[in-house]
Amino acid sequence: MATRPKFQWSIAILIAVAAAYVALTPDDRQPSDNVLPGATEQHSDIARLFRERQSGVAVEGVGSVEKLLPDDLDGSRHQRFILRLAPGSTLLVSHNIDLAPRIDSLRVGDEVRFRGQYEWNERGGVVHWTHHDPVGERPGGWLRHANKTYK
Repeated sequence: MATRPKFQWSIAILIAVAAAYVALTPDDRQPSDNVLPGATEQHSDIARLFRERQSGVAVEGVGSVEKLLPDDLDGSRHQRFILRLAPGSTLLVSHNIDLAPRIDSLRVGDEVRFRGQYEWNERGGVVHWTHHDPVGERPGGWLRHANKTYK
């Protein structure tokens, strides 16, 4: 008989979860614009910028490192990696390592917060200007990894 109360609690929890799901509108249940339900407002903004093919817009967000790419060493040097924002939604980060420190400890699966300038492309877009502005004409960007800010 000791298992019966646990069983009743399990059933009650399942009913509560099902009721909450049914109470959601259909729009709340389905991800839209390749953004997970409950994703930050910034990710919704990035999805909108991608959909509308806009560029040159300051964005902030957070993602998980999906792939580390070789540094771009042509001209200004850039550390490059792909962030997964949500299923079906990725973003290339191009971080100028001539103006800001390189994130040497970065690994696949790590969380990275970012602020920079979004540029549209057919693969999801690029964020650059993730560093201070050496001329001081625009707000600076940054990357945050393992409680350290790179700008």
